[in-house]
Amino acid sequence: MPRFVPTGAAAAFLKRAGTVSGFTMLSRASGFLRDVVLAAVLGAGPLADAFFIALRLPNHFRAIFAEGAFNSAFVPTYAGQLERVGQQAALISAGRIAGALTAIMAILLIAAEIWTRPFLVLLTPDFGKDPVLGDLTVALTRITFPYLTCVTAVTVMGAVLNAHQRFAAAAAAPILFNLGVVVALGLVAALGVAKGEVPAYAAAIGVTVAGFAEILLLVLALGRAGLDLRLRMPTLDPAFRTFLKRLGPAVIGSGASQIAMFVDTIVAASLPVGAVSALYYADRLYQLPIGVIGVAVGTVLLPELARRIAADDEAGARRAQGRAVFWSAVLTLPFVLAFLFVPKLLVALAFERGAFHADAADRAGLTLQAYAFGLMAIVLLRSVVSGFHARGDTTTPMFVAFVAIGANVVLKLLLTERYDVVGLAAATSAGAWINLLLLVLLEARRRSRAE
Repeated sequence: MPRFVPTGAAAAFLKRAGTVSGFTMLSRASGFLRDVVLAAVLGAGPLADAFFIALRLPNHFRAIFAEGAFNSAFVPTYAGQLERVGQQAALISAGRIAGALTAIMAILLIAAEIWTRPFLVLLTPDFGKDPVLGDLTVALTRITFPYLTCVTAVTVMGAVLNAHQRFAAAAAAPILFNLGVVVALGLVAALGVAKGEVPAYAAAIGVTVAGFAEILLLVLALGRAGLDLRLRMPTLDPAFRTFLKRLGPAVIGSGASQIAMFVDTIVAASLPVGAVSALYYADRLYQLPIGVIGVAVGTVLLPELARRIAADDEAGARRAQGRAVFWSAVLTLPFVLAFLFVPKLLVALAFERGAFHADAADRAGLTLQAYAFGLMAIVLLRSVVSGFHARGDTTTPMFVAFVAIGANVVLKLLLTERYDVVGLAAATSAGAWINLLLLVLLEARRRSRAE
C-alpha cells in the first residue's frame, strides 16, 4: 500500500481528528449563521461593539483559564493517572480538580457581577467615555458572564471524555452556543420587538441559556460513556499537586494568542467606532482554520502524546507529533492563500448584508489579510505546544509566551497609529511566528540533548 495512505495508528489518529474537525466545522458553520444574523441585526456600530465587548470578556477568560490552560495542565495529569492507578482513582482526582475550579469560577463570577463597571473601565477605558454605550456594555456583560461558569464545567467534562478518546460531545457543544444566539434573535424578530437595544439584550440572554444546554449535553455524554465524574472537595493528593504545579505556567503559555487578542480589544476600543467589530468579523473567518484544523488536531494529539509518554513510548510520541504537524500545514495552506489574496471578497460573501455595508467589509477584509500572515504559525503552535505540555513542561511555553507577547504589544503600539486596526492584526501575526520559532528551536535542543 502506498505510504501516503494512512494505516494503523495514523489512520486511527486521523479518524479521531476528523470527528473533532467535522463537529468543529458544524460549529463554525452555525457560528457563521450566528454572525450573519448579528451583522444584519446589530450591524457594525455601537450596539455591536457593546455586545462583542460583553461577549469577549468571558470568552477570553474561558480560553485562558478554562479551555487552554486547564486542558494543558489537566489532560497530561489525568492520562498519567489512568496509566498508573486506573480509571476509578483517576476520576476521583478529576472530581477534586473540578470542585476547585468550579469554586474559583463562582468567586470570579460574583466579583464580576458586583464590580462590572470598574472591571470594564479598567480593561476598556475608552468605552467609559460614552455613558449610553458604557451602561449597555455593563448590562450585557452581567448577562453573559455566567456563561464562563457554564463553559468551565463543560471544559472539565470534555477533557475527561477526550482522555478516554470520546471527542464528539465536547466538539459538538459550541453548536448549542451559536444556536442559542440565533434562536434568541429569531424570537425577538418573530415577536416584532427587534428595536433599539432589545436585540443586544436578547443575544446576551441566548449566550447564557446556551451555556446551560452545553452542560446538559456533556452530562449525558459522560453517562453514556460510563464515567462517574462528580464534584468533590479538593484535597492536595499527588495528582492535584501536579495539576496545580502545571496550571500556573499553562495559563500564560497556552493563552498567549488569547492574551494578544485581548490586547487587540483594549487598543481597538480607542480607535474610531467600528474597529472592534472589524476585528471581530475578521477574527470569525480567521478562526475557521484554527478551529477546524489546529484545535481539532491539538485536541486529539494531546491525550495521545500524554498516554505514550506516560508509557515511555517516546518514539511513538514523536511519530504522532510529526503526523500532526505535517497534516496541519498541508490543510492550512489553502486558507492562508485565500485570506491573503481574496480577503475582502470572503468578508463580503460572509457578512455584507443588512446593516453591514461595503466600507465595513473593506475594513474587516484588510484586517483578515493581516491575520493571514500569522495563520500557519497559530495552527502549528497547537501541535508544537502539545509536545511540551504532554511531558508536563508548561514552564517553557510560558517563558516563550512572555517574549512573544512583549514583542506583540510593542508592535501593536508602533503599528496602530499608522495602520489602524490592521496594525493590530499584523502585530498578532508577528507575535505568533516569534512564539512558534522559539518553541521549535527549544524542542530541537531538547531532542539533541536526549540523544
